[in-house]
Amino acid sequence: MSTPKAGADGDERGVDDAVRALLLLMPRMVGRVKRIPLPEALRSFDLAPRHLSLLSYLLFDGPMTVNELAGRLEVAPTTVSLMVGELNRQGILERREDEADRRRRIIAIAPDQQPAIAGWLAPGAAAWRTALAPLTPEQRRMFVDTLLAYEAAVTADGR
Repeated sequence: MSTPKAGADGDERGVDDAVRALLLLMPRMVGRVKRIPLPEALRSFDLAPRHLSLLSYLLFDGPMTVNELAGRLEVAPTTVSLMVGELNRQGILERREDEADRRRRIIAIAPDQQPAIAGWLAPGAAAWRTALAPLTPEQRRMFVDTLLAYEAAVTADGR
């Protein structure tokens, strides 16, 4: 039997207990998310996970430019432009001129798709609000940073 080493929290067993709890929790969470049905109005579209974040930003933050979306999604503007073009052709998004600068295009969810997209994404946002609301701003930042660190560690493993 090995002697526990002091971890960041001073107790390696405490870290191992948290890892065990998360190893049980994460597959359940992913399974529940995968079971969220796509609304009937959106089933005929070829929506992929990459569209989820883009649609979420437009739903919760309102219309914005390709460059603003690219900054938020942390991808190149050309990547966003391709996604927007694809979703625009399907009638999910609309592009319109920016009245302040006619060279720029503002991207928005098409009004007839807004209710279906809101119905699809709003419950997940509400669940996150419920989970995060009791935390202090520092605790929320730590939670998000921890998930980002986990993602980076998994990505570093080549998964």
